[in-house]
Amino acid sequence: MDLNVLKKKLRKDNPRWVILLIDMIIVFGCYVTFNFILNSFLGKFDVDLMFKQCLLILLVYLLSFLFMKTYREIVRHTGLSEAIRIFKTVWLACMVLFLITLLVRSTEVKNSIWGEYLRLSYAVVFSHGFFTMVMLVAARVVYRQVYELLFFTKRKSRHVLIFGASRPGLVAYAMLQDDIRSKNKVIAFVEDKPNRVGKNSRGVRILHITDINQDFVRKNDIDEVIIAVENDEPERLSRVTDHFHNLNIELKIMQPGRSLLSGGGKRQIRQLRIEDLLGRKPIKLDNPVVEKELKGRTILITGAAGSIGSELARQIAILPYRKVILLDQAESALYDVQQTIHTSNPDEAYFIVGDVRDKTFMRRIFETHSPDVVFHAAAYKHVPLMEANPYEAIWTNVYGSRIMADLSMENNVYKFVMISTDKAVNPTNVMGASKRAAEIYVNSCNGQSDTNFIITRFGNVLGSNGSVIPLFEKQIAKGGPLTLTHKEITRFFMTIPEACQLVLEAGTMGKGGEIFVFDMGKSVKIIDLAKRMIKLKGYRYPQDIDIKIVGLRPGEKIYEELLANNENTLKTHHPKIMIAKVCTENLSTKRRQIDVLCGLVERSEAPAEHADLEIVSQLKAIVPEFISQNSVFDQLDK
Repeated sequence: MDLNVLKKKLRKDNPRWVILLIDMIIVFGCYVTFNFILNSFLGKFDVDLMFKQCLLILLVYLLSFLFMKTYREIVRHTGLSEAIRIFKTVWLACMVLFLITLLVRSTEVKNSIWGEYLRLSYAVVFSHGFFTMVMLVAARVVYRQVYELLFFTKRKSRHVLIFGASRPGLVAYAMLQDDIRSKNKVIAFVEDKPNRVGKNSRGVRILHITDINQDFVRKNDIDEVIIAVENDEPERLSRVTDHFHNLNIELKIMQPGRSLLSGGGKRQIRQLRIEDLLGRKPIKLDNPVVEKELKGRTILITGAAGSIGSELARQIAILPYRKVILLDQAESALYDVQQTIHTSNPDEAYFIVGDVRDKTFMRRIFETHSPDVVFHAAAYKHVPLMEANPYEAIWTNVYGSRIMADLSMENNVYKFVMISTDKAVNPTNVMGASKRAAEIYVNSCNGQSDTNFIITRFGNVLGSNGSVIPLFEKQIAKGGPLTLTHKEITRFFMTIPEACQLVLEAGTMGKGGEIFVFDMGKSVKIIDLAKRMIKLKGYRYPQDIDIKIVGLRPGEKIYEELLANNENTLKTHHPKIMIAKVCTENLSTKRRQIDVLCGLVERSEAPAEHADLEIVSQLKAIVPEFISQNSVFDQLDK
């Protein structure tokens, strides 16, 4: 037969009965062979008795195979799990045969002609079971090896290092061995703990990370390193990745088991992402009170198509809510959320295109749906754009927030949670100042009704729309350079899920009037982040992709802050979440000033330059710590 025809036949999944038939032939062959050897040794050989007893054995094994469904497996994917299933199947058959023999010997059947056929030797049953199990596994291994020989011999094997010689490393090793579609050869385990170095694991040597140098990589033709450790602290990952990046080796990571417990995901080896190198431990909030707090309530989320709003919607949508309303003015983005979100109660999930600045429209939403909890995430957030368009910043961030707060009080909303930003602290731009003004107004509403007003304040979100990560990825895709505004610029970072967990936690623990801030660890130097991203994409800095300093944008800070100069914090039950002690003096005066500011915005139908100066001047009166930087509004600070 032509080799190509044979390959096609092997590639096509054989009917499952063929696997079952082969297994039965192996059972029969093992029994006949074992009996032939045993009876030859004992000097007696009753062929008729052997074949009649064999019928009983074949019937029991057939039922065992059918019950355990071993015939459904794809034989060429045989691994440890398949071997364990065969072990269970064989010993199930052995136990059934053992029980049959025991029953026969303890009843009158033993003296009949059937008793002779049904009365098996215990030694024969278990010895035959052992050899059958070995042969069944061996047959599958042989089939797999033949399959690999036919289809994968022309593929060059990838030489891999596994960082981590503990249990996760062994899991990664098993996954590589089971992956027959990619030929992988593990050259060594690598460790940064000296007590494991010099030993072997799974027949593979364990080396110290300092042993992996250019000579070693070149001599062993190393293609990639897989990081597989439970202790995946970003500080440690940064040290390890920097070492391997300097050797120009591709890096992958296997998620630690504990990160999969809540998500129900499966272990997988994936590309290392910048989120893995945050520089601090990811914050995990698992508070059952959150679900209890939102159970059976009607929840309104504004800005539901944005980065924070959409993730907030995803986390809330799986909870046992009564009704959820997702509102945003971005039609296409909201449609994407609608198509991808999974809700626990689809009939009571409403996707509404609307504007928080339209008071009449928003009043109709409140009257129609009567929300119990409002998560207000709708806001303009891009610093340079808002510096050039202060009217829009104040109209949305201040005027829109005032409408949402007022309607919440009018309709006796239980809780109102506002999503703010660290740029509201000692602001140097219109966007940050407008968010601080919104904080002040929302804070002033607390105690005016039964509604509890809560504010959450956090830093930059990795991967959000318009953030530095997607920008760098686009620039890398174009071949660079990466543009950086200042070589000393730093930012605090958190992931989108972390941010939304914080919002939900704050909404649960808040009693009204608090501003919750997040301990985000150390701030990240953006130039270091850029260099890591270049290396993660497999390029060299600056040979392949360079970094260009373009200067600070209007209103941009070099350093961000989470607390103002006159603010301190109070601890909460979670060590990473604090309450900012803000100044609450003159809130009524500032509330009146915000009303004046909103009046200016309402009257400015087509704002001219002098109108921008007027509204920004009023904003500075509300937020006296707002000192413009590198902006046309510097003149207002003189």
